[in-house]
Amino acid sequence: MSHELPTPSLHGSCHCGAVRITLPFLPGEATSCNCSLCRRSGVICAYYELGTVSVQGHPENTEDYVWGDRTLRNVRCRTCGIFTHWEPLDPKPGARHGVNLRNFEPKILESVVVRRFDGADTWTFLD
Repeated sequence: MSHELPTPSLHGSCHCGAVRITLPFLPGEATSCNCSLCRRSGVICAYYELGTVSVQGHPENTEDYVWGDRTLRNVRCRTCGIFTHWEPLDPKPGARHGVNLRNFEPKILESVVVRRFDGADTWTFLD
């Protein structure tokens, strides 16, 4: 009899399901940032090479929010308002994007190391 825990699902979605995300693999770590946007929305992001994550319902069901140095767009569901991911405005080879792991079952977050990042002040990891 096997006592292995099931692998967490790589499929997630916003609250209403209009935006669906499939990860190419489980992340090894994620980031909890304290910048004004992340701390207010409770985002915990994992990073993937741009184009490797399947995002269905984007852009037809999403809205962008661009601020600060205007290098990336923060994407949220147009219906329920949940932050789904961010992506660079001007993608270059090797670019990556961040995916909000809060849109997946809790087992995903339980399986990764979440690092604390000081995006509010020093732009360094706090751990």
